[in-house]
Amino acid sequence: MPAPVHLSLQLAVNVLDAHSLLVAFGVLGVGVVLFAETGLLVGFFLPGDSLLFTAGLLCTGSAQGGVHLSLGPLLAAAATGALAGAQCGYLLGRKAGGALLARSRSQRLHEGAKRAEALLERYGFAKAVVLGRFVPVVRTVLNPVAGALGVPVRTFTVWQVAGGLVWSVGLTLAGYALGSSVPNIDRYLLPLVALVVVVSLLPLLAELYRARRARRARRGGDSEEENR
Repeated sequence: MPAPVHLSLQLAVNVLDAHSLLVAFGVLGVGVVLFAETGLLVGFFLPGDSLLFTAGLLCTGSAQGGVHLSLGPLLAAAATGALAGAQCGYLLGRKAGGALLARSRSQRLHEGAKRAEALLERYGFAKAVVLGRFVPVVRTVLNPVAGALGVPVRTFTVWQVAGGLVWSVGLTLAGYALGSSVPNIDRYLLPLVALVVVVSLLPLLAELYRARRARRARRGGDSEEENR
């Protein structure tokens, strides 16, 4: 009995942990995870930012985290997964409209959809599609929301490709550059991944802060009107 139990523990994969995913699935896993995160609503919880950064680290000889990846195939898999996923999400949104989101009971997903709509209204199609790539959850729901709202196919495709390449290739090369310049970088892997996650959440926190200030300003304006 101990052997099968030990084997099952070895085979267990934590889908929320970038390093665990890379050890289990390698370069192919990067493409699949990015496709799911950007193209399928069920993938909103996947660690896209930290996965790309960690994968870049593991392409260097200084990172010995149980797996070594080749930079060329990694960049190709990351870009393909990110671009194909976003286009798939957009097409699903055009065909299914808001039905996909309506069926979901995830509060986090619905909040992400509201932020995606606000982003599209505030910044316009092109800028919103690019910026949405860098905001967790929003990059999952923005693509089907864009399709449902009737964003032109050409406009969406051009800007999702631009944003997708900057996001996927940029984060991967950032990890690779850091791993190449710092010996034994794997010793600091967990703090670095945590830092990437925090940085990736900054746009979301900033947007929430601005939305809260806007609500307070509206309430203040309503109060003044009532006093008059």
